[in-house]
Formats: sequence, structure tokens, C-alpha cells
Amino acid sequence: MATDSKTKSLICLKAAIEKKARDPVLLELKGISSITDYFLLCTGKSDRQVQAIAQAIEEELKKNGIRPLGQEGTAQGKWILMDYGDVVVHIFLEPIRKFYDLEGLWIEAPRMDLMAGEDLGKRTG
Repeated sequence: MATDSKTKSLICLKAAIEKKARDPVLLELKGISSITDYFLLCTGKSDRQVQAIAQAIEEELKKNGIRPLGQEGTAQGKWILMDYGDVVVHIFLEPIRKFYDLEGLWIEAPRMDLMAGEDLGKRTG
């Protein structure tokens, strides 16, 4: 089943929120990076929650016929990276997220309005 990158990113976001992910941030990287279209960043309170968020995302995308190209960090649950090609998901424990500061690294990327699922149309910074 073909799913566009924005829809795919919103499926990931919804699954993460349903598992009570903290501080979700959806960055649109179209036109900024050739790596991917979207980064979803979120935080779990424990390694178990980080793993549960990743599992929920994987299950929801699998229902839509989408499988990851790669996945790292699942066993440790400190920082899980899920690569779906045009969408990359990063699920962190709080200290790991602060240390790597991907939001700061991609400061020029527009954030999506997570309530409406629409682009805010402004850059932060």
C-alpha cells in the first residue's frame, strides 16, 4: 500500500502519542536534506516505554504494509532509530535526547503543528 511521507509521519506520531510519548516534535526536512522528508523525535520516561513506543509505531505502519528499512537500539531502549526511508523516527530517553540535541542540529527545519497535523509555516530560532 502506497502511503505518502506526511501521512506516514502522522501515523508514527499518533502511535507514539498513544503510548504517552513525551515532547513529540515532527520536523519537515523536505528541501533541507536528501536523507528523509520527516524526522519524528519523542521521549520515553524509561527504556521500557521507549521500546513500547517503537513497537507501537512498527505495528501501526505494518498494518499499512510499511516495514522499516532499518532499526537500531531496540534492545537497549536508550535511543531507538527507525528508518522508513522518507520518515525517520528517533525515540530517546530524556538525557540522551538533550545530549544529542537533534532539534538544535535541524533548527532550520519547520516544525509541524502536532494538533492540526499541518505545517506551521514558520521556522523556529
